Amino acid sequence: MSGGTRLENANPLIFQRSGERLLTATDEDEDLADPIDDREIFDILSNQKPHLRSCFLNGLSRTLTSLHLIRSISDPEHPLSLEELNVVEQMRVNVNDEESTVSVEFTPTIPHCSMATLIGLSIKVKLLRSLPDRFKVLLVSSQTHLINKQLADKERVAAALENSQLLEVVNQCLSTRTM
Repeated sequence: MSGGTRLENANPLIFQRSGERLLTATDEDEDLADPIDDREIFDILSNQKPHLRSCFLNGLSRTLTSLHLIRSISDPEHPLSLEELNVVEQMRVNVNDEESTVSVEFTPTIPHCSMATLIGLSIKVKLLRSLPDRFKVLLVSSQTHLINKQLADKERVAAALENSQLLEVVNQCLSTRTM
């Protein structure tokens, strides 16, 4: 957050990052079908040489960059990732490639966090930008039903992203940083 703004959670607990996903020969083989799984949503081939990777999903070739998907999203209030704040964890990501659904449960660092909707919006935007169009993204916050309802409403999400200031904050949360 900027200069004189009072932090809502001035001393957050910082958690250790999980291990990196290692690139295997199967991951590099572009001729094999590569269904999307929870680990891929949480962390796509981290710490590898930057390159493009093709995923062949039900005959649809989709290129994903070798960046973290949601684990590296920055918190809007702190220079830390959502993983470091334990807002997102791989075990709370559910992917059903056959049904084309991705569900992510996230937990803001404090009860009644005013940033929860912004965090959820950042996660949703990152997934919508990264996944094939066939996927339906569902976010579940442990906070309130209202946040879940707002994030599930396509029109509200679209309207939020039309706000240039809000979009700038979301893009800052999604900008790549060294982990």
